[in-house]
Amino acid sequence: MVQLVNYSGQGAYVAISLINPKGAYEKTLFVQGDDEEWYHDLEEWWHFLGKKDSDIDAISGATVGGGERAIHMIEIDDSKINAGYSIRFESAVEDKEYYQKDVEFLLTTENIKKKHEGKGYIRYIRMIPNKK
Repeated sequence: MVQLVNYSGQGAYVAISLINPKGAYEKTLFVQGDDEEWYHDLEEWWHFLGKKDSDIDAISGATVGGGERAIHMIEIDDSKINAGYSIRFESAVEDKEYYQKDVEFLLTTENIKKKHEGKGYIRYIRMIPNKK
């Protein structure tokens, strides 16, 4: 779940990415915002994407406005947990600031159960692990 802070303006674009143990992007897990025209506002993620026409339609959804929340289903392979990988939530709003690491934390068994505070448009995120 992604809960945004109260702000005025357009809906927030949020890229949720898997970061490898060396600190580099490995995979896009979800993009909140389905208008590709504004993806460049998520600067570092856009650079990783390679500015090419990537097929992310299956993992994208509508933007969410200030004070609102969204629930997204993301898949993270179990081999990435407790293996030095991180998850990053990058955020941007049209004509406003960009936050490369609005929320970022190590993917550990304990961390995926906690609430994580944001530094920008994200008030907090909370992950709910899928029980097998």
